[in-house]
Amino acid sequence: MKHWGEAPDEARLPPETVLNQMEMAVIVCDRFSNVIYGNAFARQLFGFGGDEVIGHSVLSLGIAEEDHEQATELAKHVLKGGVWEGTFCNLRADGSTVYTRAHAVPLRHPSGAVDGVVIFAREALRSNQREQDRYGLMERIGERLAGSLELESTLRRVADTLVPQFADHCFIDLYSGDRLYRRVSRHAGNWEPPPGTWAEVGDPVSYPPGHFSEKAMSRRDAVLVEDMVQHRFSAPSEESRRLGVEMGITSVISAPLLVRGELLGVMSLALSNLSKRPDPHYDGFDRDLLGAIASRVALAVDNALLFEEERDTALAFQKHLLPGDRPPRLDGLQIAWRYEPARPLESHGHGIQTQVGGDWYDVIPLSAGRVGLVIGDVEGRGARAAAVMGQLRAALRAFAQDDKPPADILRKLDEWVRTMTRPERMRSGWNSDDLVRPPLVSCTYFVYDAWSRVLEFANAGHDPPLLIVDGHVGDLPFESQGGMLGLRAPGLGGEILFNEETTELKPGSTLVLYTDGLIDRRPRDDGDYYTREESREMVRNAVSAVARGGVEAIANAAYEAVPGDIDDDVAIVVIRTAGDELAVAERTFDAEPIMVSEARRMAADTFASWGMLDEQSELACLLVSEVVTNVVLHATATPTPRREPVVPVPAGPPGRGGEPLGAPPPVQFNTDFGTTALDADPFEGPFDGGAFDEDDWNLGADLGRREPPTKEFRLRLRRGADAVWVEVFDSDMRLPRIRSAGETDEGGRGLYLVDQLATRWGARPTPDGKAVWFELPLAP
Repeated sequence: MKHWGEAPDEARLPPETVLNQMEMAVIVCDRFSNVIYGNAFARQLFGFGGDEVIGHSVLSLGIAEEDHEQATELAKHVLKGGVWEGTFCNLRADGSTVYTRAHAVPLRHPSGAVDGVVIFAREALRSNQREQDRYGLMERIGERLAGSLELESTLRRVADTLVPQFADHCFIDLYSGDRLYRRVSRHAGNWEPPPGTWAEVGDPVSYPPGHFSEKAMSRRDAVLVEDMVQHRFSAPSEESRRLGVEMGITSVISAPLLVRGELLGVMSLALSNLSKRPDPHYDGFDRDLLGAIASRVALAVDNALLFEEERDTALAFQKHLLPGDRPPRLDGLQIAWRYEPARPLESHGHGIQTQVGGDWYDVIPLSAGRVGLVIGDVEGRGARAAAVMGQLRAALRAFAQDDKPPADILRKLDEWVRTMTRPERMRSGWNSDDLVRPPLVSCTYFVYDAWSRVLEFANAGHDPPLLIVDGHVGDLPFESQGGMLGLRAPGLGGEILFNEETTELKPGSTLVLYTDGLIDRRPRDDGDYYTREESREMVRNAVSAVARGGVEAIANAAYEAVPGDIDDDVAIVVIRTAGDELAVAERTFDAEPIMVSEARRMAADTFASWGMLDEQSELACLLVSEVVTNVVLHATATPTPRREPVVPVPAGPPGRGGEPLGAPPPVQFNTDFGTTALDADPFEGPFDGGAFDEDDWNLGADLGRREPPTKEFRLRLRRGADAVWVEVFDSDMRLPRIRSAGETDEGGRGLYLVDQLATRWGARPTPDGKAVWFELPLAP
């Protein structure tokens, strides 16, 4: 030996000889997680023979599928220079299962670079009868943890499995920020500790130095106290220590909850005199077992915490796409709504997709106090459904401002939904339906006028709402269900019809709009599901019981009507019409300049009767004058049609001149009387167009004169709780627009004034022309 620590030449042994003598598996992997070496004990532990795994992924050692992600974390963490420790479930070649405790370190080149991973592994479970019981316990925990992604449910499942089979007391403490809080306190026989002794669920926990739980967290390893009688430790409080003595605590194991190198908290199990056991003490095997259990619990807790964070983010995203929690105040309407995400996590296991859906609803203020109402559902779940819902809500709000009939709005929305395909992916060979076809959307769009109580609507494959009239609950009748939006894919012929329907709601009527999650797949106690009609009938009965209550009570009753967890998200909107009539005044005027002052006078008298302040009334009258003047100017500038005398005559021979059989052909005299014929009355002065006998005219009965229609406009004033609306109707189809008037122009500033002084203004087409409207607040 020439230097300290250097073995003599005769003592040198080949590394293979040393490694094969170890009672621990040694696995060496390269940077790509492929096995390049395994000692003899590794072949025995993992159950493979020879060198069959050499060159293959470390997963070929039989690592269970549920632990693949953990193996990936191991590789990532160690290749960055860290040290990793944890428990794996391995499936041997003979079909048996072995739980192994692994410790992984970097394989470093002499230069210091990390060339691979060295894994040291040992068996976590052995094979006598007691250990078989523990093995079954391990399996149960794995099954239970795999079935939940909710934190509280995960912790509850762990405690239910461990107590009383493996422990009399189970405590789980988790970090929230820098503080440790008690999340589980479970005891055998439903025993509960007296108040003021052991920390209760939700209480902050602080362990003093030397406490076994504090040691477990600081050492990052399970700590065993075989005999509590001989163990001296600092208790969190004197009351806590005294209760432990009274309960006869005999043995304790405390294990840290570690995942990806992060400490989440600590789990502690204890045995006491609450249960009679053959051996009231834990041993080293139990410590290793609890370490394995703690690793799985930590992973499940971490998944649950990540899920809750993602779920909260997704729900916040979805709720920000929907209207706020409080409905707006609207004249002539009371509104309540409720949205609930689905919570079928334990039965479906689809993760966050079971939480976020495509249900949507909205209340859209329209012209002159009218309101647009919509409720709908996007097919499917998950982020895509929520994103489509947000786009639909924005598109509908934009389309609704055109103030067109509901059927026209749905047709436009359907065309927009059909554009949500990606044909470029079809050309590139991507054939997934989710990528190609547009989403399917059901919805109903309503427009309600609180002053006339007229409800217009069109349906696109959505369930009809409930209608409550005088305490009686029924369905709002739909003459046509209509097709769902997006049903007609690009390239297909035919047309989806959306029928316009109109009804008048009685004072105090109530509509209950809902999505299909309220009545679909609601579970019975026997494991089957209620039919849609059974669920709908339960909703009717529940709503009928509170039909004369408030809209909030009706919404809550509808949601709680069908028992069992909801399978899909649910949206409910309840709308009640006012019992009193709303203030309105209207009058029709000839479209002549002299009538501008008359219209202004009528508006001033009406505003005064409504108690408007003089300042607001003068402003409203000014804008009335501007809008009416604009209507009159365009009416007088439009050419007046010529008069056409028409003489009805008896029906001629069938089919003559292309008329229907037996139709009386009209005889029209549109004779050109010279260059002044357009300006002069053809029936005044000499008539040179040909002689005829005046007796041929029956001036008293047969002669009809098509007089030029007198152009008119109608002024309508409406008063709400906080605003007044002014509407001017005329027969001109052209919608007004703001002009850019020059400095010397005498006109062109009327609509500019309206735009600057009114809260809102606009124009909408009507069956007979158009309506120009503006809104002003009652208070300045």
